[in-house]
Amino acid sequence: MHGKTNRALYRERTEEGAAAEMQAHRLQSFLRGRREHLGLRQVQVAERLGISERAYGNWERGHVKEWTDEKLYALAEALEMSEYHSARLFLYAVGRAPQPDVRARFRRPEPQDPSVDAFVGDYTVMLDALSLPTLVIDQRWDVKMANAAYQDLFRDVRPHPTAMPACNFLRFGLFHPDAPSVLTDHLTWQLAMLAQLFSSLERYGEDQGLLAIRRDVDLDPALRDAYLNDMPDWVMGCGADLIHHEDAIRELRHPDPRVGLRGCRLVEETPRSLQALGLTRLTLVLVGIGGRPAVAERRDAGVVTPDASMTRRCRRGPGPMPFGA
Repeated sequence: MHGKTNRALYRERTEEGAAAEMQAHRLQSFLRGRREHLGLRQVQVAERLGISERAYGNWERGHVKEWTDEKLYALAEALEMSEYHSARLFLYAVGRAPQPDVRARFRRPEPQDPSVDAFVGDYTVMLDALSLPTLVIDQRWDVKMANAAYQDLFRDVRPHPTAMPACNFLRFGLFHPDAPSVLTDHLTWQLAMLAQLFSSLERYGEDQGLLAIRRDVDLDPALRDAYLNDMPDWVMGCGADLIHHEDAIRELRHPDPRVGLRGCRLVEETPRSLQALGLTRLTLVLVGIGGRPAVAERRDAGVVTPDASMTRRCRRGPGPMPFGA
């Protein structure tokens, strides 16, 4: 009887393995066929997803540790799938139909009111008139607007599939290999960003973008250790909600040698019009370090240069509430 049970278990496992192999082959053929129908290369689909070409190649071959709804809906959008195609994708990947209530979270947002679009456009023009690096972010730290000075600060940063400073500021500081060349006091920057991630997750615990950053932190042993062990001590000493700390100055290096190594204070000053859209405006105020003068705006050259009045303003303390720890 015992032998018969073992044979039955072996047969069931063999059948399950064959079924899983067949399902993986169907998924691979389905994804490849859809991509080729659109005339896309793997690297183009990877760019739409914000992942590396190698990672997407694994997706297409079915080499995925876990198919989450977030991944599947992102894949359906990248491959321009209809409701019918999306249902087949879920069937081949996870053996079930899509969950309507979950899908609504990942659906492309409806077009904004034209007046909102006009305001955002005008605000972007206004940001470009500022010579201090300035960006506008949402709750997950995705960069929604950034001026030319911000782009110039990161002009030498090499391409990265998921951590470009023009896409998400937290991801850049935590994961981009070029981050230490700009954020020179990098360990301090990382601790502050991990604390900010902790604080943001407390407020927006179901935000998929923040949860994805948290999962990626876990995949990096050094970052995971810092998040679990060093960051709590940081929070005890500096607090988790970094927006309320006024004395935080960390170092960064501007690629323009006339600016070079500076202290940086992140100042938050968000008008009500942006707050209503769920956005936050941050300005990277460059200040002097090591006895050197602070820096102020010089619009004619498009760079920051020393200015005595700015030095006096920095010593008095900022008017708006700064970000940083």
